[in-house]
Amino acid sequence: MSPSGATPPPRTERPRRPRRADARRNYELLLAAAKDVFAEGGVDAPLDDIARRAGVGNATLYRHFPTRREVIIAVYADEVTALCAQGAALLDERSPGDALCGWLQAFIAHVAAKRELALALTNDREGQRSALFDRWHAAMRATASALLTRAQRSGAIRADLDVSDLLALANGIALTGADAGRAERLLLLLRRGMDTDRIAVNEGLSRDTPQTRK
Repeated sequence: MSPSGATPPPRTERPRRPRRADARRNYELLLAAAKDVFAEGGVDAPLDDIARRAGVGNATLYRHFPTRREVIIAVYADEVTALCAQGAALLDERSPGDALCGWLQAFIAHVAAKRELALALTNDREGQRSALFDRWHAAMRATASALLTRAQRSGAIRADLDVSDLLALANGIALTGADAGRAERLLLLLRRGMDTDRIAVNEGLSRDTPQTRK
């Protein structure tokens, strides 16, 4: 009892777990809304549109993302995470060659669609931009390397192909600005160049074709 003799009211604890769940839910709503708003209006779209689409107040938006830069980083990082998760899932596909090319198609679409986001992160704060992109590139490279190694071990893809060359070629397709149909055709040409069956046919033709003597 208190010195006055009155029974003090019971202490109440704030429900911390629901608050964390609500905060997480708001974060995910804002992230999803930011993806849509940037896709429709570009990286310079009003941030208020993100809050409005997410169904939260501006204060909630700025509590999670104090600056536009933070929103862009979150969106790009989430896209990279999803791309790498897709690659991990494809490691269970029956055809290793098809799995590799399926991921390359997603990688090409990612580079083409998210180039504006990447270019928007031009302000290098004590090497922060470089560190971020180094981490993202390392994650995508590791994903591509795992898929390529599996395809090479299965004999579906030529053994002399290097992951750096593979990503450079895929990146080149993405940066041509080609539409989805043309990008798919270019990827098919790349697949034919990687295919071990194609190499065997070409080597057989070169052996069977008489050499022209001068």
